Amino acid sequence: MRILVTNDDGIDAAGLHVLAQHLATTAHDIVVAAPAADASGSGAALGVFHSDSHIDVKRVEVPACAAPAWAVAGPPGLCTLAARLGAFGPPPDIVVSGINAGLNTGRAILHSGTVGAALTAQNFGAKGLAVSVEAEAPWHWDTAATISLEVLDLLIDAPARTVLNLNVPARTRAEVKGVRWARLAAFGAVRAAIGEVSTDGTLQIELRATDASLPPDTDTALCEAGFATLTTIVGIAESWPAEQPDQDVAPRPVPGAPLDALHAIPDSTDSRTLHSRERA
Repeated sequence: MRILVTNDDGIDAAGLHVLAQHLATTAHDIVVAAPAADASGSGAALGVFHSDSHIDVKRVEVPACAAPAWAVAGPPGLCTLAARLGAFGPPPDIVVSGINAGLNTGRAILHSGTVGAALTAQNFGAKGLAVSVEAEAPWHWDTAATISLEVLDLLIDAPARTVLNLNVPARTRAEVKGVRWARLAAFGAVRAAIGEVSTDGTLQIELRATDASLPPDTDTALCEAGFATLTTIVGIAESWPAEQPDQDVAPRPVPGAPLDALHAIPDSTDSRTLHSRERA
């Protein structure tokens, strides 16, 4: 397998280096392409570029890793897109993104550049693994990288375009209680809040810890309990009724049916109604 290693914390981030070093010990073909600067919170953004302009790319070295590496003047989604289009050699089969400095749990992963790179891979026909570790000193990069290798074969054997989101608590590998499948929590380890609005029009947004109780099978709760979590996620999806109607016109929308005032919008919060774009 050819694997692209990227992240959103930038090419100089320790998490990226440790992840690349661990992946380089496998039999897979590894290539690294990551943002030249911190691109956290960029989601699956590509940045601003035009067909008649260029993107700055610089060949670099990752410490203790012989894999070819590039610093790209753009977010991780752009790194992934460029790699899938052949900018750094043969297109990767898998994109491994991380190790992010801080958990990416709950529905807030929509905004994560770490997760965004994996979802961009999905959108361009590859598989993805997003890897994040709990923010706590000392950083447990080795734990997250080790578990990444443990779940890699699971991803390789998974269906096409599979994306897994891996979150690892701040513990040694021996202290991690295990790896558990998890649902996305309503929110992550921290929540955004307005801090201060000054009279000159500036806005301060803070990330604050929350003591709210979450269901025990969610990623945020399981990480707090000492488990590493895996969640299978989909980027672009359609929401249709859970069951197909047995008549031509029904009080809910179906593919190919004309717009009708009778049709109600399905509940997109019900995971049973979400269909990937590959579904016939």
